[in-house]
Amino acid sequence: MTRTATISRTTRETSVTVTVDLDGDGTTDVATGVGFFDHLLTSFGHHSLIDLTVRTEGDLHIDDHHTVEDTMLVLGEALAAALDQRAGIARFGDAAVPMDEALARAAVDVGGRPYAVINVPLRTERIGTFTCQNFAHGLEAFCQTAGFTLHLTAGGENDHHIAEAAIKAVARAVRAAVTADPRRPGMASTKGIPQSERTT
Repeated sequence: MTRTATISRTTRETSVTVTVDLDGDGTTDVATGVGFFDHLLTSFGHHSLIDLTVRTEGDLHIDDHHTVEDTMLVLGEALAAALDQRAGIARFGDAAVPMDEALARAAVDVGGRPYAVINVPLRTERIGTFTCQNFAHGLEAFCQTAGFTLHLTAGGENDHHIAEAAIKAVARAVRAAVTADPRRPGMASTKGIPQSERTT
């Protein structure tokens, strides 16, 4: 069974196509027009071992908000599609990642419940052309469409280090959560169905 998906989304603000392979080796090909965002997505693919291709054309003459938000929405959709019924996986994952003075910790549940608790204080307004406000917002959008619960904290002195450590921690946590569990052929849930299909 191949765990791959390609999702495209076009609006008046952006055109986004994302392809993922959950069982890849972390090969990435990312182009969004926002350099530091490309760097973060490349790190996510590399450290999650998810092959990732991203093509985004956005209204960067306004700012980077729609580009980041819509790319993360489509990335989440692609991961949800690749996970399909979310059976036979570990479901939960966590990781701690240091980067020089910065330290990030992430815990994730990929079982279908969208929620994000993000405490990643960034001091500067921008890193390159990437608006730091969009870091948490992008991850929140990602969790909504992926059906992931994410708890993420990070701190340090250098915003580049903080953001990069944080995305690497998310990647490592996701890598653990989507890994096949040979002891569990079905859902890692006592209810036996994906969280996204529950009515209560």
